Amino acid sequence: MKLGLLVIIALVVSALAANLLLADPGYVVISFRGYLIEMSVPVLLALYFLTIVSAWLIVKLFRAPRKLGEAAGRYRAGRAGQKLTRGVIEVAEGNFAKGERLLARSADVSDAPLLNYLQAARAAHLLGKDERRDRWLREAYENLPEAANAVLLTQAELQLDQAQYEPALATLRQIEENSPNHSHALALLGRLYYRLEDWPHLSEILPKLKRYGRLDGATLTKWSLRAHQEHLELCADGEAVLAAWKNVSKDQRKNLGLLETYYSSLIRTGLYDKAEKDLAADLRREWRPELVRLFGIVEGSDAPRQLKKAENWLRNHSDDADLLLAAARLCLRNELWGKARSYLETVISMRPTPEAYQDYGRLLNRLGEGDAAAEAYRTGLDLVARSPLPAIPHLDPHTGND
Repeated sequence: MKLGLLVIIALVVSALAANLLLADPGYVVISFRGYLIEMSVPVLLALYFLTIVSAWLIVKLFRAPRKLGEAAGRYRAGRAGQKLTRGVIEVAEGNFAKGERLLARSADVSDAPLLNYLQAARAAHLLGKDERRDRWLREAYENLPEAANAVLLTQAELQLDQAQYEPALATLRQIEENSPNHSHALALLGRLYYRLEDWPHLSEILPKLKRYGRLDGATLTKWSLRAHQEHLELCADGEAVLAAWKNVSKDQRKNLGLLETYYSSLIRTGLYDKAEKDLAADLRREWRPELVRLFGIVEGSDAPRQLKKAENWLRNHSDDADLLLAAARLCLRNELWGKARSYLETVISMRPTPEAYQDYGRLLNRLGEGDAAAEAYRTGLDLVARSPLPAIPHLDPHTGND
């Protein structure tokens, strides 16, 4: 609509101008430094028009190489973008070799070469070609120094996936030098230490992980508890156990597994009275069978008083097999054989376990009941083996034969 209107206006103006120029073409004289140039107005207009057109053509010709280069660049970039997309699709569909080729070939002309290199490295990694994987990562690292951390993190993830722990550790430490407290690098480092069971180093970075790491609370708690447990188990003496326990938070001290490790460590290092006192206090706060079992194992300095505590608890927990077993063991320590036998037989009737039969067999042996003791041991072994064991044959004293 607008173009048609412009054409009509141009035709009208041209017609009017031609009519005027034909009626009187006009006359132009140009005098310049002694030179005199004479021409009609139509000739002047024609020269002006030719000059404008010539200038426009010269500008176009001057800009043509750059325009052609830009067009070629856009074409190559478009092709590279297509190859990047196709490469990513091929890798996602499991065609790793084809995807790697497409990604590698288009990296030099890609608008996002980092994606090409990283995806090509992943494709090579999935093919099990570690040398090619490292080559693409090296290309990315050298050509895109501003993306060094992204490249190193990718390398560390792929190395961890292949259980290449020493190279992964070296890569993560390089990131730490470049960017201390990098959240993702810290998370990967924590995962590496956990897999290596390097509890001292894991304990060392746990405060940073809690502050900077992007880890869920459940994972942090799991790692922290395991590190504390391993530390307690490695303590050589009671002082070390108590010092390690001071580093455990109030909330974590309620964890049953950690409590068992703590009390077992106290018992192992000879802090029996401390273990007995703290166990009794914990059981008053919350009744837990696992701690009751430990109370029966700890050898406090006052065995009669310890037995009295257990028997007082039996008033409210008379059907607790763990407490009955603990009371039986304390009776054995106090050489109350009859009471110990009664408790053990009650435990076996309620919940037969290998350890109950072991204690029962030991007691029967002490009482001189060898056959009954052998039967108790055999029954306990049956529970461990989950299949009946043959009876132990006796020697015939007269013939000497089995």
